Amino acid sequence: MNDTKVTWTLSGFGDEISPDPAVQIAVLQALGANHIEVRSAWETNIVDLGEQGLQRLKTILSEHGMGVSAIASPIGKVDVSEPLEAELTRLQRAIHAAQTLGTGYIRIFSFYRAEGTSAESIRGPVMERMRALAAAAEAADVVLLHENEKDIYGDTPERVLDIMETVASPALRVAWDAANFVQVGVKPFTEAYPSLRPYLEYLQVKDAQMDTRLVMPAGEGDGELQETINALRDDGFTGFASLEPHLAHAHHLGGFSGPAAFGIAGRAFNRVLDAAGVGTK
Repeated sequence: MNDTKVTWTLSGFGDEISPDPAVQIAVLQALGANHIEVRSAWETNIVDLGEQGLQRLKTILSEHGMGVSAIASPIGKVDVSEPLEAELTRLQRAIHAAQTLGTGYIRIFSFYRAEGTSAESIRGPVMERMRALAAAAEAADVVLLHENEKDIYGDTPERVLDIMETVASPALRVAWDAANFVQVGVKPFTEAYPSLRPYLEYLQVKDAQMDTRLVMPAGEGDGELQETINALRDDGFTGFASLEPHLAHAHHLGGFSGPAAFGIAGRAFNRVLDAAGVGTK
């Protein structure tokens, strides 16, 4: 990496590389990352891993000097009609995982709706749930990162901003995913960045083509990654950038790339960073 004034912390979704945390760590460290975003290990989601699994994972991470950037939970990636209590219970497990693994960030979503149901019609229940999740996060001194996943309430810039302004909690911030914005027809930097920058806390790095909606390595799609990175550099962003390539296949709980494709994604992002004069650690 270049010796630059601006340095961000590189991370990545380990389970996009392999189900095995040891392989996840090896590939990430080969790309220069000393942090990992934990979504699952040994094919078990982080909120279902259990105490024994958490302690085993903690030991492996510690032995390899690997920090955790965030817990990539599936909370809020359910229909809004599901009981709130179930998501609050899962959030407590995610909070315990975050505290065990040494991170203050937990990725969440803002709920699906039934086919044929408008986003506007579920606004009230969504806000009720997001307020409750944020209150639990405040009590635990963690920060929830809302990802703009397609087809949830907060999949457009306007509705993400609505959530941030309505909930108005310091424990709820934006995880920026340019590819997801492209996949709902939004130009991320042009149409989303100006309004959401005050809440933008964390980068999830992937790109996509507007016409095909296919996910691409950073800088190779229409996600306006270079413009976004340049702007973040200029206004003082110093947080995590987490690789989430989705280059092999994706499903409703995540995606997969494999070691080789993950490496391609990492090198593509490095080219974007190099062009911006941003280094990683």
